Amino acid sequence: MQVEWDQIVTYYLLYSLAGLAILLTLLHMLYKRRSPLSMTAWLLLMVIAPYAFVLFYFFFGIRKRSLHKEKSSMLLRRKDDKHLPVHPIDTLLRNNGLPSSTHDNSFHIYTDGVKAYEALYAALDAAEHSICISTYLLKNDVVTQRLFDLLIQKSKAGVKVRILTDAFGSIGMFFWQTPLKKMRAAGIEISFFMSLFTFPLHNRFNLRYHRKIYLIDNRVLLSGGMNLASEYMGPEPVNERWSDLLFKGEGPMVHDYCNIFESDWAFSHHTRVKKAGAVTPVKKGECVVQVIPSGADVAGDPLLEGILYGIHNASKRVWIVTPYFIPDESILQALGIALHRGVDVKLITPKESDNLIADLGRSSYIRESQELGINVALYKGPMLHAKAILFDDDALILGSVNLDVRSLLLNYEVVSVIYTKETINEAVKWMKKLMKDADADIEPADRVRRILENLMRIFVPQL
Repeated sequence: MQVEWDQIVTYYLLYSLAGLAILLTLLHMLYKRRSPLSMTAWLLLMVIAPYAFVLFYFFFGIRKRSLHKEKSSMLLRRKDDKHLPVHPIDTLLRNNGLPSSTHDNSFHIYTDGVKAYEALYAALDAAEHSICISTYLLKNDVVTQRLFDLLIQKSKAGVKVRILTDAFGSIGMFFWQTPLKKMRAAGIEISFFMSLFTFPLHNRFNLRYHRKIYLIDNRVLLSGGMNLASEYMGPEPVNERWSDLLFKGEGPMVHDYCNIFESDWAFSHHTRVKKAGAVTPVKKGECVVQVIPSGADVAGDPLLEGILYGIHNASKRVWIVTPYFIPDESILQALGIALHRGVDVKLITPKESDNLIADLGRSSYIRESQELGINVALYKGPMLHAKAILFDDDALILGSVNLDVRSLLLNYEVVSVIYTKETINEAVKWMKKLMKDADADIEPADRVRRILENLMRIFVPQL
């Protein structure tokens, strides 16, 4: 029998390289202090298919960045805070170096796509000096085309217009930028926050820009969960339009959003951060709001800490609205503890989301939540894309963050925490309306589907 030494040597080299790759990856995980559960899951995958999952890890498994070329941490805490903390969550977030709550804001919630569009269009149309837009998804459709035309008109009239979007979220626009040429020719600056073509160790592909910030004259803010596309908003009602939320704010809170946008814009253009100008105290309303960014440019995980503290501190209720319920294990455990303490825990999520893979992953968590005794309301209307978390009657989180691992631990997000009861009561009415059009019947799972759902818990947080 002839020995094929070249094949033996080739296989030996391949196995040796695979072992070296796994060892180096393990050392990286140890250096980054990954949890034992996370390391075990990654190592199991690498044993099954070493080359594929080593690459997968460096594309999708790295969170906070420390390279000097990456986005630096934002320093947003104010040194001249005049108000004491209004809530324990306020205190916790301040101690994490984040902005304190601001008073005297006006705050209005839009849960209708037509009214949200009208509010955004009216604000853009009234712009005199500047328009700053950042969004995860930017589409070229009948709705956005009207907005693009307005932005071109404003730019030609001397208004400075800047648009920032995520390359992965706006992948269609990233690869086909013809619709953007007309806007750029009119003087509009358009930038993609993350490149799809970066060396894996730089890992920008995995850190997606999910913030939605619409600023007009650094005076008016619109934010929430709505991207710029027809499925979120439009001038006419559409039966299949997604159910989502946008809010409008004026007052001191806008200054924090301005600083976040300027930090994001500077990173995308490799320039120094330009701080927003000082705010002249002007009373716009009675709402107390705290602005909280999260992501790789924020030290630690203060938003996750705030959510966990809110759940553990709640005495009456914790109501959650989220399209993708794929929580960190600590959140699921906290919800179970709150339930056992007698807290009313409700989860409002779509009966079917827009993503089959996400549905497989979240179904396992929904079943587990129901087994714990959590009141799960599966919304039967069009895709529910809104995000909100209510703690008792005194703290409400609204913004871009989903209650899933990717959104809480990977994406660049921004939320507002509202501490004013009038605004909170308005949100409670909206949540109750969602629950009226919902049921608790999730599709039964046979053994094969249950195994598939549980398997997807490994992959879905990275998608």
